[in-house]
Amino acid sequence: MTMKIKILSFLFMMPLMAQDVVHLWMDTPPHSKPNSLEESLIESWGVPCAKNVTIPTLTIYRAQGEESDHAMIILPGGGYELLSIVAEGQLIAESLASQGIVAAVLKYRLPLLASSDQPHLLPITDARQAIRLMKSMAEDYSFDPTKVGLVGFSAGGHLAATASVLISENENENPDFSALIYAVTTLAPENQKWLEESLFHRPMTLEEKKKYALVSQVTASTPPAFLLHAYDDDVVPIQESLTYAAALTAAGQDVEAHFFAKGDHGFGVGRPEDGTSQWLDLLANWIKRQ
Repeated sequence: MTMKIKILSFLFMMPLMAQDVVHLWMDTPPHSKPNSLEESLIESWGVPCAKNVTIPTLTIYRAQGEESDHAMIILPGGGYELLSIVAEGQLIAESLASQGIVAAVLKYRLPLLASSDQPHLLPITDARQAIRLMKSMAEDYSFDPTKVGLVGFSAGGHLAATASVLISENENENPDFSALIYAVTTLAPENQKWLEESLFHRPMTLEEKKKYALVSQVTASTPPAFLLHAYDDDVVPIQESLTYAAALTAAGQDVEAHFFAKGDHGFGVGRPEDGTSQWLDLLANWIKRQ
């Protein structure tokens, strides 16, 4: 069986919920340039991932059962090189929707040099547009436009933290709360190296280093956060969440954190054997209290 067949078989076996796919931009997305990249679905880390994403979309899942008045935009991880669109996208959206929360998977543009001269602006520009767009559709999906949050995984968690900390002048582009799942939040040397290689594709300027030291930018205006991490994560150390939690607390902002002894990195919906499968219920409970 080929890799492509394996991936397609996996997708066809998954339960389907009612969903709408919405394009983020009516015309050419900001900061994009003509390119010949073709989006594809590949297998990486043992899960289906989107590659060469240049056309950003929101896949919206309507709330099921006893509906709340909240909405969450999901930002899959993938190191800013791929998007774990199923394990950290579709499956998360289906779980939240089943618990009465409108959920939307953002397939944000990857910061590729072939598609932009300013690749670092692509993910954050799409994230802010997704928030604005979701808020504009609140009546259509029956949620409160002042209760729209972000949940991001790993690099997607870094993106969610960036959108939360670096506040937009347009208030409709800012999240009302955020969930950071094994997320990068500091500019430790290894994180700077990663960002320069995968997001900026060049050395960061002094101003950019100051700006992207996210924890130092946390204020009372930073939205409340739900943090999730495993102590044995050897890709993104748990200190990233501990430091962000401390910064929020020092700023007088609410934070709820759940740390598991085992789980490694990228556990997605979680596993019963190490306890990480509890987290989506914890997240849904927290969202409904915002």
